[in-house]
Amino acid sequence: MTFEVQNGRFSYGGQKNIIDNISFTLHQGKVLSVLGPNGVGKTTLLKCLMGLLKWNSGCTLLDGKNIRDYSPKEFWSKVAYVPQAKQSTFAYTALEMVTFGRSAHLDFFRQPTDEDRRTALACMKDIGIDFLQNKLCSEMSGGELQMVLIARALAANPQLLVLDEPESNLDFKNQLTVLDTIKDLSRTKNISVIVNTHYPDHAIQIADSTVILKRNGECLYGDTARIINEANLIDAFNVKVRLRDVLIEEETYTCVIPVSA
Repeated sequence: MTFEVQNGRFSYGGQKNIIDNISFTLHQGKVLSVLGPNGVGKTTLLKCLMGLLKWNSGCTLLDGKNIRDYSPKEFWSKVAYVPQAKQSTFAYTALEMVTFGRSAHLDFFRQPTDEDRRTALACMKDIGIDFLQNKLCSEMSGGELQMVLIARALAANPQLLVLDEPESNLDFKNQLTVLDTIKDLSRTKNISVIVNTHYPDHAIQIADSTVILKRNGECLYGDTARIINEANLIDAFNVKVRLRDVLIEEETYTCVIPVSA
């Protein structure tokens, strides 16, 4: 699978472009992070590249074909979207919620089968949350619900997984769980991932390539190790930062240290 955005531009109501001439390519089994400050248009970018909002100019291609030329069922059988997790008020169990992810493969009036439920449970086992299968989503913590939503997306058996701030509002442990899950899905399941994040450290940790959105609509794109540097972070976030490598148990981690606004 190859997923491309070519010369994408977008504005609301003919105003100044929020996203101005963005292009990137994502290959099978790779992770792309979308990085930028609050209000810069990260979620808008995700919606544009999936066709939920229409580019003012430019296009999105999936395997060389404009996504506008796919039927909705065909497109969503290849691409799965996990929006920002909100506390659920629905009294569905985790297994029921994950089974909803099979809808991309069901006819309009067909109910999920036992095979669909087995597939859903297998997705939960793959990311280590099958113990939650009978727990109500309305009684879950933010971290639990986020993992259930990821499992629901995986139940569609997608080639591309798009996640909007999946680690937001989670504690350290749950953030690490989500990040480890993303890395594992790309490496062992060969699923491509686009993840929107506020955290440069997280992008460095999991992403092969990165898009940085700036407030003037400009977009930077390249290999993560090259594109996430002090100059680009200072310019994008308007914060003085330092990048430092730390060696822990024979593995090097790059830390992003905010110094001053």
